[in-house]
Amino acid sequence: MSARKTLYLANPYGFSDQQQAGPLAELVTALDAVGAEVWEPFTRNNQVDRAAAGWAWRIAQADVRDVRAADGIFAVVNGCPPDEGVMVELGLAIAWGKPTFLFRDDFRRCTDSEEYPLNLMLFAGLPQAGWEAYWYGSVKEIADPDKALARWLRGEQLRGPWIT
Repeated sequence: MSARKTLYLANPYGFSDQQQAGPLAELVTALDAVGAEVWEPFTRNNQVDRAAAGWAWRIAQADVRDVRAADGIFAVVNGCPPDEGVMVELGLAIAWGKPTFLFRDDFRRCTDSEEYPLNLMLFAGLPQAGWEAYWYGSVKEIADPDKALARWLRGEQLRGPWIT
């Protein structure tokens, strides 16, 4: 049996106990259920002594290492604008050619583009045609076998800028 693909879950939910117990736990469960090995940064890298000097740098470096080492990224892009830490992680993943999947259950539009619901640069890691298959508007959509994440986890070849 082959190892599951690792998926870095870039998200801002770990800053709140309520969001950790609610939306974050729900996302981790849904991603695990479709076959991803979920790397959630608040669980993996936040167990540091915040009284010790340099704690923030150590967390940031651990998150960067995880983004680089993960097979792909699933980024929560809620907010107007989305969380700046998530945006850095997403930018790194796009620059490193990682398969990219975006999650937004926030109905607000924050864009100047008629095509995309967010800043056009967030879509640089998705294919031009068919980007909607990489976009998730609800947790229920994660299990959709026809969307890009499920296809990627099954080993299907996907279209995207990371393919050379």
